[in-house]
Amino acid sequence: MKRTDYSLKEIAARFGGQLLGNAEITVNQIATLENAQVGHLTFLASEKYRPLLADTRASAIIVSTADADATQLPRIVSDNPYVYFAKASAFLNPPTAVVPGIHPSAVIEEGAHIDPSASIGPNVVIGADTRIGAGCVIMAGCSIGAGVAIGIDARLYPHVVIYHNCILGDRLIAHSGAVIGADGFGIAMTENHWLKIPQIGRVVVGDDVEIGANTTIDRGALDDTVIEDGVKLDNQIQIAHNVRVGAHTAIAACVGIAGSAVIGRHCRIGGGTGILGHTQISDNVEISSFTMIGKSIREPGTYTGIFPFNKHDVWRKNAAQLRHLDELAKKIKLLQQEIETLRKES
Repeated sequence: MKRTDYSLKEIAARFGGQLLGNAEITVNQIATLENAQVGHLTFLASEKYRPLLADTRASAIIVSTADADATQLPRIVSDNPYVYFAKASAFLNPPTAVVPGIHPSAVIEEGAHIDPSASIGPNVVIGADTRIGAGCVIMAGCSIGAGVAIGIDARLYPHVVIYHNCILGDRLIAHSGAVIGADGFGIAMTENHWLKIPQIGRVVVGDDVEIGANTTIDRGALDDTVIEDGVKLDNQIQIAHNVRVGAHTAIAACVGIAGSAVIGRHCRIGGGTGILGHTQISDNVEISSFTMIGKSIREPGTYTGIFPFNKHDVWRKNAAQLRHLDELAKKIKLLQQEIETLRKES
């Protein structure tokens, strides 16, 4: 029978931290301060939730050094309670064990190689010469094109689509509806109609990448679209052809990245952001939600381009003034020049 209860002492032995209070208390799940019950391990990662400490019913808690004496509950003191919570949650909620095998309804084309330890669900289609690595789980209705390579321990949720020749690294997680390797938006105007440009690149995805539900990553027009190691993509993101996303960058929902943009490593991009094509973003850049990036960012830092909401009538007046900013700037420059001339004459 699978074990579900662990003492604080066992958890601290695995992940570190200072133990205070009864180290033998056992927990079996993670929960919030507000909803925790007996047997739950909770956490305090922000001072704004400190008032909830008095009423929590949790059996134990993860706290920072600053909050070590804020409660008498059995506790683990950590430099980063939120990261500690993430590790403890993963430990208490391991992925479902892989049951090897190929469902009878799956369609496996000639030349495909599936590691014997992989699990292939119902109505999965795997194209010719595709390789599926050890420990992979390909769930119901996934479609994987010809010549695809998937590393070890990948988990594709139902109805993920991988187009031909894409390369996917180890421990990939792709959620339902994700599409990897569709054609980029490559078209050329000729004689009053659009001519499609063949998209002959691939999508190459590194190790430990997670791709959210209904996120789309287009294949390159000539060179590859590249998603480097450790990138985390939220739901409903559009990544266009020939984009490169640097290692360990996290991108929130509904971001749109146009073709040939290059995103640096360890960036954080807020939801709803738009990034224009052929721009380059430095490593260690943070972009606030709903910001439009129209030119390259060369230096690390936080960048924001949000026009605050207001009552509609006030917004309209401000918007009308914005249209004339260039004219106002020119007038101010002329006035400055006139003032400087008067100073020189006096």
